[in-house]
Amino acid sequence: MAKESRRELPTKIKLTMLMSPSMANFSGKNVHGGEILKILDQVAYACASQYSKTYVVTLSSDMVLFRNPIRIGSLVTFKATLNYTGNTSMEIGIKVVSQDIKTKEKIHTNTCYFTMISVDENMKPVPVPKYIPITLKEKKRYNKALKRRKFREKMIKKSKKV
Repeated sequence: MAKESRRELPTKIKLTMLMSPSMANFSGKNVHGGEILKILDQVAYACASQYSKTYVVTLSSDMVLFRNPIRIGSLVTFKATLNYTGNTSMEIGIKVVSQDIKTKEKIHTNTCYFTMISVDENMKPVPVPKYIPITLKEKKRYNKALKRRKFREKMIKKSKKV
């Protein structure tokens, strides 16, 4: 893959969706968590694939903690940002904000992290362009992503010993 400047590659996406009754959990009032997980995975895919210009697959999702319920009828915004790149992997951070259409009140419902792997047509991992954080905010996200990566690697090693 040709080397490209970090500034030439898109590192963010934003998606806003209306939460419809077909997305309801058993209470009928809130959105089913599985619906949110599906959208999170799609948003992570979109962000990672537009950066890498390749097909990507999900390796893991971290910290998908539903801090607040998402009500049916809410507008929900998914803000995805590339935080880190490895050789073939990318960490995508996603912030989820729910907005009540009538009151305009916004609630941060969760932030989570997806690790996506760039693959070719044979599903073999392929290198991604190196991400170089520039702003202070980007550098903080990058360093936190690096810590999460090291923690995941440590947990994988521990789980193999069991």
